[in-house]
Amino acid sequence: MLFWKKAPPLVPVLRLTGPIGAVSPLRQGMSLASVADTLEAAFTVKGARAVAILLNSPGGSPVQSALIYKRIRALAKENHVKVYVFAEDVAASGGYMIACAGDEIYADESSVIGSIGVISAGFGFTGLIEKLGIERRVHTAGESKAMLDPFQPERAEEVARLEALQREVHEHFKALVKESRGKRLAEEPELFTGAFWAGEKAKELGLIDGLGDLRSVMRHKFGKNVQLKKVGGTRPWWRRAQGIGIARSGGEADLPQISAQISASWAEDLMAALEARSLWSRFGL
Repeated sequence: MLFWKKAPPLVPVLRLTGPIGAVSPLRQGMSLASVADTLEAAFTVKGARAVAILLNSPGGSPVQSALIYKRIRALAKENHVKVYVFAEDVAASGGYMIACAGDEIYADESSVIGSIGVISAGFGFTGLIEKLGIERRVHTAGESKAMLDPFQPERAEEVARLEALQREVHEHFKALVKESRGKRLAEEPELFTGAFWAGEKAKELGLIDGLGDLRSVMRHKFGKNVQLKKVGGTRPWWRRAQGIGIARSGGEADLPQISAQISASWAEDLMAALEARSLWSRFGL
């Protein structure tokens, strides 16, 4: 007589981390395009009992956040599996929007959760260009085409238009959270003001379902033999420059061109790092 050993419960695990959308004019952060293949791979693992997502993001583009949220929910419905999201350092703003794609959300006691709001920040350079004796020349077809130009003084009507746009995006964000969390949300006046909280308070407010890490929660849900299968991963550092073309002439590398490309790549990385740092620092990280 043959006895077949029952396979342990299987839960694919993927990691979503970093700012969302463009983190500098030259670098992209997390987007639907960058995570779509990994999401597809995780949700189509044969025999998966659920999908677990490790999330660590201070937010960014509301559009990319919403697109990732929608793709996760669509894949969960198509493949009939539950989604468990585990917030690490922070799941705030667009990061929390993505977290809402989980049927259940967990976090650490010190995780930063929330920031359900919309922000637009920039600089004004009018005083600087005057001091340097620079003349600003802008020609447009359309009276609002140069709206909020940082090299021109702010105009009240342009700020009002931006604020109206932010309110509209904010309403979409609030509706998404309410639909996802439902009756789990507490009656809290500051819930949708852009405020954020640590794990314990976030649990009280219904923003998350509990405190716990991936391994302990999955073992509690599916037993001690649960198999956590990592899907996707970060490219090694030596592949980050794969987009740098190596031109060759007569079989020899064009060293000046390679040097210029590497320098440009480093400059882009520095800009991206500064932009990303500003997003993380909003939450004390």
